[in-house]
Amino acid sequence: MHSVMIGGSLILAWLLRYGWRSPHDCQLNLQERWQKALVRFVLSPLLVFVNAIAILSMGSAGQMMGVPVGKVSYAIAGIFLLYCGGRILQLILTGWQSLKRLENLAIAHSDHDIAPSISADAKLIDINLPFAAQIGFWRSRLFVSTGLLNTLDASHLEAVLCHERAHAHYHDTFWFFWLGCCRQIMPWLPNTQALWEELLLLRELRADLWAAQYTDNLLLAESLVVMVQHRIAPAFTPEFTFTAAFGENQNNCASRLEERINFLLTTSESLPKFSWRSFLWLGFALMPLIAMPLHS
Repeated sequence: MHSVMIGGSLILAWLLRYGWRSPHDCQLNLQERWQKALVRFVLSPLLVFVNAIAILSMGSAGQMMGVPVGKVSYAIAGIFLLYCGGRILQLILTGWQSLKRLENLAIAHSDHDIAPSISADAKLIDINLPFAAQIGFWRSRLFVSTGLLNTLDASHLEAVLCHERAHAHYHDTFWFFWLGCCRQIMPWLPNTQALWEELLLLRELRADLWAAQYTDNLLLAESLVVMVQHRIAPAFTPEFTFTAAFGENQNNCASRLEERINFLLTTSESLPKFSWRSFLWLGFALMPLIAMPLHS
């Protein structure tokens, strides 16, 4: 019976992802796009994960609705949960190593004429390419390159810093670490990469919109063009496990850039808010727990 639960959860997870289509051409606001992409991205892996927990909790002996349960399905659930735990630990270790490498590149503020708008706890990296990112877990830190200070004037630099403060405000490095775990653990689900790129784009649009409250939209758009023109070299590119960067590289960079600029210059939307509806949809993933009382 447990094997039926495993097969059913995998089929359902596949179907929940299969029908998703990119909403770029639809008349959806930022709030609706966030909700649809987030639920589609998280619900499928969460359903499989909860199903494995339910099977492991019920054990390998007994019956469900008169049908014996087996040890094979119990072992599959246990192996899957061990794999999930190991993969998450690997991502944490990779992110921590990347963070330490960047910290080793940092120089003292006194070694450079750092802009007064950059906080004292920010890390300055001595590289020529423009780079700005919040890096860390829950309490991320700002990393800024000397190349950024040399490339942008004070007003454009402040626009970039406002965008990075938005990532810190929303704790994007923390939440996108866990979303990244969903992506890495079950990459075989349909539309995984497309949904991931959509969430990355929505994260940047939200940060742009938040920053636009404190700086000029045109300055943000101009800064974005400059940052994307100076793409980070592959030799320097850090592991973005704990990172939210202003000019982060994405596939279809030209179309993403165009969408962000159009959004900055034409939008009249308000910032997306917390939605209980998303949590109600994600509660659907708890369905396998309902089957636990049927085990005896």
